[in-house]
Amino acid sequence: MEDLHAGDPRWIGTYRLLARLGGGGMGQVYLGRSERGRTVAVKLVRPELAGLPEFRRRFRQEVEAARRVAGPWTAAVLDADTEAAQPWVATAYVAGPDLHTVVDRDGPLPETSVRILADRLARALLAVHGAGLVHRDLKPSNVLLTVDGPRVIDFGIARALEADTSGDLTRTGIVVGSPGFMSPEQVRGLRVGPAADVFCLGAVLAFAATGRPPFGVSAGSGEALMYRIAHEEPDLEGVPEGLLGLVRGCLAKDAAARPAPDKVAAGVRAPDEGAWLPAPLLAQLGREAARLLDAESPRTAVYDVPPPGAVQTPPAPAHPTPPPGPVPATPPPPWGTPPPPEPRPQPAYGPRPQQAYGPGPWTPPAQPAPALPRPPGNPWATPPPPTGPRRSRLPLVIVGASAAVALALVVAAVAVRSSGGGGGGGGGSSDSPSASATGAVPTGYLGAWDGRVLDEQGAETGEIHRIVITQGERGAEVASVLHAQDAAVCAASGTLDSAGGPLVITNRLTRAHGTGCAASGEETLRLRSDGKLDWSAGTTTAVLEPAVTGERVVDDAFLGTWVPASGASTNPFTVTVQQGAIGSEVFYLSVDSDDGHCEGPSLLVSVRDGLVFGPPQAVAEKSRGDCSASGGSGLLSREGTDQLRLTALDGSGDSVVLDRSG
Repeated sequence: MEDLHAGDPRWIGTYRLLARLGGGGMGQVYLGRSERGRTVAVKLVRPELAGLPEFRRRFRQEVEAARRVAGPWTAAVLDADTEAAQPWVATAYVAGPDLHTVVDRDGPLPETSVRILADRLARALLAVHGAGLVHRDLKPSNVLLTVDGPRVIDFGIARALEADTSGDLTRTGIVVGSPGFMSPEQVRGLRVGPAADVFCLGAVLAFAATGRPPFGVSAGSGEALMYRIAHEEPDLEGVPEGLLGLVRGCLAKDAAARPAPDKVAAGVRAPDEGAWLPAPLLAQLGREAARLLDAESPRTAVYDVPPPGAVQTPPAPAHPTPPPGPVPATPPPPWGTPPPPEPRPQPAYGPRPQQAYGPGPWTPPAQPAPALPRPPGNPWATPPPPTGPRRSRLPLVIVGASAAVALALVVAAVAVRSSGGGGGGGGGSSDSPSASATGAVPTGYLGAWDGRVLDEQGAETGEIHRIVITQGERGAEVASVLHAQDAAVCAASGTLDSAGGPLVITNRLTRAHGTGCAASGEETLRLRSDGKLDWSAGTTTAVLEPAVTGERVVDDAFLGTWVPASGASTNPFTVTVQQGAIGSEVFYLSVDSDDGHCEGPSLLVSVRDGLVFGPPQAVAEKSRGDCSASGGSGLLSREGTDQLRLTALDGSGDSVVLDRSG
């Protein structure tokens, strides 16, 4: 890790860059931090590659496939912008050195460690291959070591670098794969399949056990090395006898003769418990991981998030600037709701003149993609103008935000909260919870919370409020917010104003997914004796309960593709639900109507009482016809044992039953 250079960007997408992690044939890798505090590794593609259409096509395909890879021994792909001027991809940051560095510094690993390494890498390949990918560049520097096991990075992305028929990619001077850790198929220019990764796995294990590549090192152009890979036997002297047969099998020249990854995992008989590395090495890894906690963002305002996909070299401005236009004589109240330009039917629960997260004076300069339409016959169609029956506005699809914060402090705080502390069964609020020793926020507030929003009469508004609170002093950013309302999901960052009694946080909008998000606002939270939070903003209130975090929060019963049940009065559509985190795109909806075809992803906001998702946004290149009508948020819930119910969250209660497709 090294400091950023003078010409390096300070932002990539919504990620604040902290340092350089390294670079390679595809581009530079940076250490970054999301607006919600998650640490990530961001790979920025080289400009000369970004200008090649074939590279972009393959990069787009491989990133999409890599998002589906899930497993404990891979670094998850969290975000990407494949259409940016310089495409980029963000993955979970693994706080550990790579295998090549460790072996060069400390020598070969003992046999038990190599056995565990073989088991975990084989399981990582199973996850990669299960997503329809081939890694193509499994090598020691793409295996990161942590105290609880190895992690595989950069899976699948190497395919984007394979030379096309035009020769453009070849002319960049990039070699696909790494000399010494390539398969015979790669060096011969043949079709590469999963068995190629098994060959590379054998080479990595031989390196870990002996400290040297099994086919030697490259001298000059590397042609001699590639000849040895294709035609000569590997040098396995020093590989422990108990692993020799397995490693030799992985390095078979004939791809069909190599064991599959599941056979590798079964064959090494790795122990399930105990330390996987020698104690001194584990201690060193722990110290290196701890240094990550000292990596701080440059001291700029917490709200200076650039537009999605932007790559910015100079620091962003301290505060976002409203778009040009006339300045009102009297500014609207924070989170206020000015009258809409056209009359619309009021929800059944009545008006909300001081709605905390209602439409504000402006939305961010970055315009969201057009929302999916409500085709005729859809039970959640946009209300017709003044005459005719009211129709609810259920969301169909939306564009995603970053995943929730995953900090050790939050985990510790949730453990403290769930282990007791506070009173018994009452719901009363407390203004004086125990203060934290490491910041101004009392520990009882830390963690993720969500709940349904009520109006001043106590009726449900159909809105969901989620907040993730981290530790900090007054004036610091301590919260990230997702607020789902009928026509938008509003993402905000929150600064701590007061913690002496109730927690008072001032939010500033960072992203609007849809229309109708105000620029700023204040919310108040009080810790209850039953471990919940009383939340208020303007005249709206909620009781917030501890909420889930993590990368895989969707119940398996929701996964798959769903269609309206037989007899449903609606145009044809499909809803596909994938695994993911709060704030990520786990829904994908496709709608056909007389007006055309619209499809796109939708943002997950909550998994309480089902799956709550935000308003729809269409993907322009996959849609045709008019996809400009706005939509609203919705709830997907279980209906019996083999059906789901899709319900509008606009107060109408309109819904449709879904069957599993096929």
